[in-house]
Amino acid sequence: MISLFNGVIPLIAVQMRAIRIGQNISLVFTTVLDEVSLGLADEDEEVTEVTDRAYWEHRGTKETVRMADELLEVIQRFDPGFEFKYNKFYIGLAKNERPNNFASFRPQKSGLRLEVRLPRSEDIEQKLENAGLDLMEYSARWGKYRIRLTKEDIHKHSDLLAELLRSAYQRTSAD
Repeated sequence: MISLFNGVIPLIAVQMRAIRIGQNISLVFTTVLDEVSLGLADEDEEVTEVTDRAYWEHRGTKETVRMADELLEVIQRFDPGFEFKYNKFYIGLAKNERPNNFASFRPQKSGLRLEVRLPRSEDIEQKLENAGLDLMEYSARWGKYRIRLTKEDIHKHSDLLAELLRSAYQRTSAD
C-alpha cells in the first residue's frame, strides 16, 4: 500500500502501545515511518536540468523565444492572466500557476514551432495553406495543429494566428 503513494504524499506512521503500570494505563507513541521526500527520483539520480527562459534561449535562440513572447502578447489581449510555463520539451501556458496548454511553443534554431489544440478541420487547414504557412502533419494523438513559423510569419499573419489562438482558448474555457 505504501508504494502506491511513493513520491506523491508525505507518509508518517505512528505505532501506539498501551502499558499498564499499577492502576494506570500509559500510552507510548513511536514513529515507525516518516517519509517526506516527494517525487520518484532516486537519491543517486542527478539533479535534472533547470528549464527556464535561458534554457530555451540556448535550445532555440533569443529571437525565437521573443517570437513566442509576441504570441503570448496576443493571448494576453483576450486573457491577461496567462504566462509561460517552461518545460523540458515545450513552453506551455499557465494561468494562476495552473497549466492550460491550448497552445504550446517550441523555439528552435531556425524558427518557432507553434502547436494549437483544435479539432482537425478543412476550414482551418485551408486558411493555413492559403496563408502559405508551413503546416506540419496534424497530431491526431494530441489534437493539435503544428505550424513552423518565422518572424515574418508572425507579423504577416498575426490576424490568422490570433484567430487560431482565440479559438483554441475558447474551446478549453468551454470544457
